[in-house]
Amino acid sequence: MEAPGRLMTGVYAKCYDPTGARHGIPTYPWRLAPDGLASRRQLRARGLRPGGQPIAAQVLRPRYRRGPLVAYLYREDLAKQVRPMTARKWAALAKANLARRTCPACRRDAGYVIPLSLGMCVPCAYPDDSAA
Repeated sequence: MEAPGRLMTGVYAKCYDPTGARHGIPTYPWRLAPDGLASRRQLRARGLRPGGQPIAAQVLRPRYRRGPLVAYLYREDLAKQVRPMTARKWAALAKANLARRTCPACRRDAGYVIPLSLGMCVPCAYPDDSAA
């Protein structure tokens, strides 16, 4: 893949290293990776997972005053299908969510996840406000 003309000036030129000589692995500017490579999120959207394969490349997005954002890319042809949820996994997830909704003060299901900032449901945290 040859460097696109106009986009490879300035900051983006530092992010273009298809051979991996500068960064150790092939590196492309944001949104300019070749076909056949995908990030974890892109794989997940297609029902896939990396499946233990090594990182094939990376994309860099330059930022002002901080280091660049990095997204690692994996080969789509080596990706595996996402493992399906079993009944036991669903039950464990439901139990964990119930624990996050249960108020430690009144031991009731609040119907929402208890805020960490309060540590208890809103009626228990502000008992005077509920009487008004």
